[in-house]
Amino acid sequence: MDPRITLLTLGVADLPRSVAFYRDGLGWPTNYKDGEEVAFFNMSGTKLSLFGLNSLCADISPDTQPASGFAGITIAHNVRSKEEVAEVLATAERAGGKILKPAQDVFWGGHSGYFADPDGHHWEVAWNPVMPLNEAGDMELG
Repeated sequence: MDPRITLLTLGVADLPRSVAFYRDGLGWPTNYKDGEEVAFFNMSGTKLSLFGLNSLCADISPDTQPASGFAGITIAHNVRSKEEVAEVLATAERAGGKILKPAQDVFWGGHSGYFADPDGHHWEVAWNPVMPLNEAGDMELG
């Protein structure tokens, strides 16, 4: 099996609200049209989809129930400069996200902070001097 992540799906409580957060607030491209059941966003290297939480649970199994609180998963959005961390966090907050940890130097030598989207999904915004982004925006692992 080739290692890859092609699509990350987030279960959301209110699809139009979440689309507005990512599309209008963060400025991420999508071809979503009102009334559709799923929204797809073009990302560097992968795609992000938003899908109604109850529909996502039903798709997994009739026994799957929505969880509440931190699920132990974070999604990272790496940036090209230390200063950009605070800029992205500010954009997320203006869009309706909640800052969980402001931009700051971190123990591993980079600079990062966290925000939660309207459904509580935890996003890390990070600048990593050891694994910079290449021209295409992909992280270069040493």
